[in-house]
Amino acid sequence: MSAKAKTTEFLGTGRRKTAVARVRIKPGTGNVQINNRDLDIYCYTDQLANAAIAPLRTVDMEKQIDVIAKVEGGGANGQAGAIAMGIARALQKMDMALRIALKQAGHLTRDSRMKERKKSGQPGARKRFQFSKR
Repeated sequence: MSAKAKTTEFLGTGRRKTAVARVRIKPGTGNVQINNRDLDIYCYTDQLANAAIAPLRTVDMEKQIDVIAKVEGGGANGQAGAIAMGIARALQKMDMALRIALKQAGHLTRDSRMKERKKSGQPGARKRFQFSKR
């Protein structure tokens, strides 16, 4: 088996805040599975579902690609953002011609906003303990 086999499955990893999504895409009928559940069950609002499959809509492939995603950590919005980034990266691996459209729509840019850590000597990240003059 010296000849390199052409793969039909493409992998992409997406991250947002503390959520991490591992996404596999393959040609199909538009079936989206997230943690072994359908998209409309896992993403319980239309806003979350639209955010998760936004890269597919950008390149008009929502009825041609099957998506299998495993996502953990974070909340619902972070997970939807992580899934979207994973789908975008997998689409880019599948066809480099899609990169331009995905990049212009902002799907390939990692949103680096994270929760700021708590500092010592104060009760939170920014808040200070009450100042007392006397």
